[in-house]
Amino acid sequence: MGRLGLTEILVIVGIVILLFGGKKIPELMKGLGSGIKEFKNAAKDDQPATSKKEDETK
Repeated sequence: MGRLGLTEILVIVGIVILLFGGKKIPELMKGLGSGIKEFKNAAKDDQPATSKKEDETK
């Protein structure tokens, strides 16, 4: 079990398109992108106060 090749990626994409349909995929990607952005913002806000002070001085 190593890296995914081009064939495996194309098979996975084909299955996703069959399951969700072409119209639903952009909505899924938009939701995934906003979820990742929200997670990064939450992780950034949870830094200790000393780290934030060091970042502000730079």
